Amino acid sequence: VEGLLREPLFARGLAIGRLATTWPDVVGPRLAKESAPVTLEGGVLTVVASSGPWGAQVRFLAEEIRRRTNEALGNEPITRVNVVVRPEPRRPL
Repeated sequence: VEGLLREPLFARGLAIGRLATTWPDVVGPRLAKESAPVTLEGGVLTVVASSGPWGAQVRFLAEEIRRRTNEALGNEPITRVNVVVRPEPRRPL
């Protein structure tokens, strides 16, 4: 298990899993119902939003989301937040 935890692919999955469980703390409960973090790769966090207006809200808050995500994860520096709009934000990409 320790070897797996050091593997970059597995470690990225752990980070996005941790972020998914704390997402309401990062973005607030209302926005968390309409969005979800789906990937974290190369410092880019991809967030899915349920509609265009919610996607615009995530884009507007992108810098705050980036900062709070970095605080929540502690060791995975996020440099950018990418937004994708999809009616079912909890479904994997």
